Amino acid sequence: MKLSIQYVKDHGDLKQERIVLKAATNVNVGNYMIADTTYLSEEEVSNKLRHTFWIPDQEVEKGDLVVIYTKKGNDTTKVNKSGNKTHFFYWGLGRTIWNINEDAAAIFTIGSWASKKV
Repeated sequence: MKLSIQYVKDHGDLKQERIVLKAATNVNVGNYMIADTTYLSEEEVSNKLRHTFWIPDQEVEKGDLVVIYTKKGNDTTKVNKSGNKTHFFYWGLGRTIWNINEDAAAIFTIGSWASKKV
């Protein structure tokens, strides 16, 4: 996978709660979705996804970080001292989602998709 989960930080604190991802190569992060779920065992996660976030289209370079805050905010990009960038996205929720020790963060690659208005 070209984008990997590094960690979830400050879970349970809406002002700071975030998930941090890292690009292993140049990639459009709009091809990824993250979700929270729970662990069924040490090696298995539930298929019940409680919250999902389809990351907006954004080209990122190898070594860049992608930080997704649970709270509301405006997407931005910051250049780090190393020359890499940190891309900040906001889920737009009014409450925390990574609030239980048994929570699990999952990342999915989206190859293609279709929709139909109901």
